[in-house]
Parts: sequence; C-alpha cells; structure tokens
Amino acid sequence: MDLKHIKERLSQLKEDSKKNFGIMTPQHMVEHLTITMKISSNRIPYPDFTPSEKQLQQKKALLHTDLQFPQGVMAPGIGERLMPFKHSDLETAKEKLLSSIEEYENFFKENPSNHTNHPRFGLMTYQEWELFHPKHIEHHFGQFNI
Repeated sequence: MDLKHIKERLSQLKEDSKKNFGIMTPQHMVEHLTITMKISSNRIPYPDFTPSEKQLQQKKALLHTDLQFPQGVMAPGIGERLMPFKHSDLETAKEKLLSSIEEYENFFKENPSNHTNHPRFGLMTYQEWELFHPKHIEHHFGQFNI
C-alpha cells in the first residue's frame, strides 16, 4: 500500500462527496477503514473463531483471484446500521486512517510472523492482509469516486 497515493486520494474526499452505493457517509467509510486497519494490527483485538467452509472459500476467492469486493457486502456485525462517529470531523478521521496504516506497517515489521483475526476470514498473515487491504480500500474509495 502506497501511503502517499492513499493520502492523495483521500484529499479528494469531502463531506458532501456523492456515493455510488452503500449507506456510509464519507466519514463513516474512513472510520470503517481505520477500524479494519486496527483489527489487522491487533490494536483492536478480534476474538478467535473458526471460519466456516463458506467463509474460507470466500477468503480464497477474494485474496487469491482478481475478484473485487461486491457492492452491498455488509461488514460482519454491522448490518444496516451506521456506527456513531469516533471523530469530530472528516479531516480528523482521515488523519487517523493514515496513522492506523503506519501502525499496521510498523506492527508487522516488528512481528512479521504474527497472525491476526479478520472478522469474517479468521486468522490472517501479513501477506494475506496485504492482499485484503488494497482491495478493501479500493472498494470503499470507489464508493465515493476517489
């Protein structure tokens, strides 16, 4: 993941950016990506679980093919409701996302063999997160044409 490129694209996102799909506002989307980065670096630990066979097949298809995130997929545990904002404004949320990406990179530099739990796919390695995060970010950036 190229932090500079992500930062440039984030600079295009505004409070009133029009969405192509989904229920998230621009700030919800940025905060959602931040939470996912923090889960991957174990800053928000996700409980151990054994993914179902269907979840393992989805993981394989998403991580090891050109398959992109389909529109309308709901994050586990969220459903149709939006979480309250964690930050006072979109610009603060963007800064927190960028710092969470740096934290993620540092976590795996210091712990290269660690596995952390993905909420749908179970334990994932750094290499698997490196396949997941770009697709996830691209999916949500596409939500707002950035």
